Amino acid sequence: MAPRASWKGQLRLSLVSCPVKLFPATSASERISFNQLHKDTHNRINMKAVDPELGLVERSDLVRGYEYEPKQYIIIDDADLEAVRIESNHTMNIEAFVDAGEVDVLYQDAPYYLAPDGAMAEETFVVLREALRKSGKVAIARLVLTNRERVVTIGARENGMFVTTLRNPNEVRGTAEYFDNIPVGKPEQEMLDLAQKLIEQKVTTFNPKDYEDRYELALMAMIREKLKGHNPIIAAAPERGNVINLMDALKASLGEAKPAARSKAKAPAPAKESAAKVSLKAALEASKATAPKAASKKKA
Repeated sequence: MAPRASWKGQLRLSLVSCPVKLFPATSASERISFNQLHKDTHNRINMKAVDPELGLVERSDLVRGYEYEPKQYIIIDDADLEAVRIESNHTMNIEAFVDAGEVDVLYQDAPYYLAPDGAMAEETFVVLREALRKSGKVAIARLVLTNRERVVTIGARENGMFVTTLRNPNEVRGTAEYFDNIPVGKPEQEMLDLAQKLIEQKVTTFNPKDYEDRYELALMAMIREKLKGHNPIIAAAPERGNVINLMDALKASLGEAKPAARSKAKAPAPAKESAAKVSLKAALEASKATAPKAASKKKA
């Protein structure tokens, strides 16, 4: 089944525009999730809408309300929302271009893929994509998603474009509350040198497949055992020895650390994967505007 677009509209740069479709670049469908059941019947519990005065009510009777004062609401219906028309409802208008490195990772929120909407849009889309790629920049634009306007970055990625929604500045907390009491003083040079050597010994090429969710894997193994009627296998975390001091810990770590394995390039796989089933690598590389190189694979 073809993936469903989250947004459709026009991508516009000055007087040039083309129809585009926006798709989520990540999926949580593979995550393990639990349902709430009654402890005796094991029936799934349904969450019902309850009015304090009327008791159970039908969901068809629910409306949107904005609380402008404590327990005072104004009703907002679909017609009201439709009446709030701004350009970014249906147009992603490019306002500026910046270096990708200028966009602080704290402001980067959700990743999306952008594709042309129909064959007639492909020529213009390709021109805009390649102009972005050659510039080495990401575009700044706006669009309305889920009843709010989002500022986004747009960059070239493979045959399409990559969109990242940005958090509003008032959503990002300042660092003063968390960092102001941390000492600024310089550490002892010998310990700093040891720490840097430890970093150098562990430098490698990043491959997201090397960092699977071990808790989720253990959780699924436990579920499989229970399905077989077996008691779950409890895997205790490895015990760590007591550390006398930081200097001893750094020296001991350097003695135990092994140089990272060299990596070799892997031939790119054919692009047959559905947009709705993208890899974790696509999400982790959300802030990169240039097309990625072939994935690296560590030697055994």
